[in-house]
Amino acid sequence: MAEIAEGGGGGGGKHGKKRAKKGSTRVDMTPMVDLAFLLLTFFVLTSQFSKPKVMSLTYPAKKKDEKVINPPINNAYTFLITEDRLFYYEGEFKKGETQLTETDFGPKGVRKLLSDGNAFVIQEHNRLNKLLLAGKLNEDQVREQLTEAQKKPKALKALIKTDTKATCKNFIDLIDELKINDIGMIAPVDLTRSEEDLLKEKTK
Repeated sequence: MAEIAEGGGGGGGKHGKKRAKKGSTRVDMTPMVDLAFLLLTFFVLTSQFSKPKVMSLTYPAKKKDEKVINPPINNAYTFLITEDRLFYYEGEFKKGETQLTETDFGPKGVRKLLSDGNAFVIQEHNRLNKLLLAGKLNEDQVREQLTEAQKKPKALKALIKTDTKATCKNFIDLIDELKINDIGMIAPVDLTRSEEDLLKEKTK
């Protein structure tokens, strides 16, 4: 609150003339400080702190029979990352037969490859979104049915393998592309010796 403190002035001078009284203004900041702390407390108690975003990965189930070293891989792409280059092959690896195909992160590269291969799940996701907008399904039901679609044999699976020269950025970019195209089963696995030899031969 502002206060006016009276001081000095008045009284007759040498010739008996009266002078106007002088006043000094002092602003009391106590109410303003109280209000600031009150607002600060309010916003701290009502604000929601950002939560870390975690990307969930679905790993293939372990086989009960541990003697099976290489279980059959159906409707899957295996991606091999090295330095700034990305290769892939479809289905199982067959020594002497499997050939690597190079792709990139452009619009006609890995994204088109995944969208074409996972068309079944993408169409199912679009259908579920329409039902969600129509109010016939809620978000939990959409998520549950989409997860079931991603587990079906028609759904595309992806295996990711990297060598010692691969960059973290390319790995994350590939994961992003897989998630954009509704790939439900993503498995980062180790690079085999045969795959490593083929990759070195391809990058000479």
